[in-house]
Amino acid sequence: MANVSGTEGKAKTQPNQEVYDVVVVGAGFAGLYMLHRLRAQGLKARVYEAGNGVGGTWYWNRYPGARCDIPSMEYSYQFSAELQQEWVWTERYATQPELLRYANHVADRFDLWPDIQLNTRVVSSHFQDRDNMWQVTLQGGGRVRSRYVVMATGCLSVPNVPHIEGLADFQGAVYHTGQWPHEGVDFSGQKVGVIGTGSSAIQSIPLIAQQAKSLTVFQRTPNYSIPAHNQPLTAEEVADVKSRYAQFRAENWARGFGADFRDNDTSALALSDEERTAEYEDRWAKGGLAFLAAFNDLVFDDNANATAREFISNKITGLVDDPDLAAKLTPDTPVGCKRLCVDTDYYATYNQAHVLLIDLREEPLQKIVNQGVATESATYEFDSLVLATGFDAMTGAVSKIDIRGVQGRKLADKWAEGPRAYLGLATAGFPNLFLVTGPGSPSVLSNMLPSIEHHVEWISDCIEHMTKNQLSLIDAQSAAEDAWVDHVNETADASIYPRCNSWYLGANIEGKKRVFMPYLGVPPYVAKCKEVVADGYSGFALS
Repeated sequence: MANVSGTEGKAKTQPNQEVYDVVVVGAGFAGLYMLHRLRAQGLKARVYEAGNGVGGTWYWNRYPGARCDIPSMEYSYQFSAELQQEWVWTERYATQPELLRYANHVADRFDLWPDIQLNTRVVSSHFQDRDNMWQVTLQGGGRVRSRYVVMATGCLSVPNVPHIEGLADFQGAVYHTGQWPHEGVDFSGQKVGVIGTGSSAIQSIPLIAQQAKSLTVFQRTPNYSIPAHNQPLTAEEVADVKSRYAQFRAENWARGFGADFRDNDTSALALSDEERTAEYEDRWAKGGLAFLAAFNDLVFDDNANATAREFISNKITGLVDDPDLAAKLTPDTPVGCKRLCVDTDYYATYNQAHVLLIDLREEPLQKIVNQGVATESATYEFDSLVLATGFDAMTGAVSKIDIRGVQGRKLADKWAEGPRAYLGLATAGFPNLFLVTGPGSPSVLSNMLPSIEHHVEWISDCIEHMTKNQLSLIDAQSAAEDAWVDHVNETADASIYPRCNSWYLGANIEGKKRVFMPYLGVPPYVAKCKEVVADGYSGFALS
């Protein structure tokens, strides 16, 4: 696997059997900032990263068109004013290579490399009741011990490879968007099949179509997508934000999704058809996820949401020449109950003669054969297959590690009926184990970078509190955890989010319990986290 930065591989190997104050799993944006905070507190910390470089999501996801869907100047760290001022983003929505360069710059600037161990996968973490320490086992058999463990493993970091009969028999090349070759892929002259129409497919399909001789997309369920209208950032735009960065961040953090979505406090149903359409047109013209905040009841009221559905459906009809094809590309679910996508020319790509859409609801996929894909109606031959089948979201990376808490209880057993965590930060029975943007926190329903910073700062402040007060254990209390999980579910049930099968509920993973995992609402969540601390870490047992 080729390196993408001269800084990859800088981190040095550490001998086994070391003892740390904190072990951090993952060197994405969460792991990097966690390490920076812990070192500032004088703690001995170690980050273990399975990949050959830092960057997490942006290290692994290198598919064509991969870029953030939150504007770059918001999808970035704010903990260092100097870093914010010196780094210059080039586009409204940064590409994967630019985001990866940024992650490496942060590791360089704050000299994080000596405490990061690359190419090292954590396979287990077992709590030792006899001395209240975690024993962490690394792939290959190495072991270290640590007082605390922080899971900075990311919400979208475990690719979902579908169980399709015959997949191993396909004689061409197979790529998953979440495990893209670092050297890139040239599809020139090839017949390419893409399975899936989620975010990674919607970003990559227009670019694959530019290269491929033919492109066939297999769609199970269509997704709503809003144009990105991506463009280079002007010097004036950058200077304007940088002149008021602190205020800009504070204003965004007070909004429902923790981002500059220009939240509108008006109901979609309070306006005339003309006024409502004008607002939607303005949002569509500006582009991006801010469309979802066009009115204050789009994610809570079915009738309000129906007005957004009608608007986007009409847009799809206008963008796709073939009315039957447009109908197949139009979802029949509420806008937003699946992750709203952001695209560049996605719908228009289907107007090209060499691009074909197969609706799997009409023509079910049967199996993969040596030369391609067999449906109930036909066999389609390909040189390459792209699996744009998403991730085992929110819990996948944590669940892949053998984590055992008090008296050897397995986290996998505790979460068998769905993940349970207090504030998305900790789970009862697993003391001194912290989760960054875990289930039960806003995480994927927020701007991830500020949410990561919020959790990292809460965790590091908590560890500092423990140290100053000579406390050795902190564990979420079951009653507080149960109450919080109930609250997360009640909040979700009042919205449109549980109304369709999405990865928010784990519905894309065979056998995974269907539970809505993120928490809806950044400001009330932040207030709750502050309240818990002010009340002496209420809901936690400290000893």
